[in-house]
Amino acid sequence: MDERTIDLTTTATARAPLPAVIPRPAKRASTRQSPWRVTAHVRVSGAALDDEERTYIARKLGMKLRKFATSIERVSVRVADVNGPRGGIDQRCRVKVVLSGLPSVIVERRHAKKEAAIDTAFRAAEESVRRVDGRRRMKPLHRRTSRTLRTAA
Repeated sequence: MDERTIDLTTTATARAPLPAVIPRPAKRASTRQSPWRVTAHVRVSGAALDDEERTYIARKLGMKLRKFATSIERVSVRVADVNGPRGGIDQRCRVKVVLSGLPSVIVERRHAKKEAAIDTAFRAAEESVRRVDGRRRMKPLHRRTSRTLRTAA
């Protein structure tokens, strides 16, 4: 098993970290409603992330987005150091959440500290996914208008 693969049988589902890779047998056995269907891809450019920071990102994503797992297909996180060694507000975190049957949610936040940029981007992504998913839930399943009432009267 890959070091970034999470054992799906022992981890609690409520706030478990989102895995980077799902084993093929587990992927085939999962259903559309399975919370283990969601993967999180973390990419870095210009900055360095150690294993501890990658597990922090996976854990935070699990806490923020696990409740929407049935609507999410995949999550991509990109962390970049924009200005390099010059300093300033140069840590950027971009989160892209691909939703099933809805447009993707893309959130980008910048901050001087990497952890703050990641936290604010995850918070904004959670709010955006909640808003977009809520709109889908508010749509009526069938078109029921007053026209059906007029024909009966």
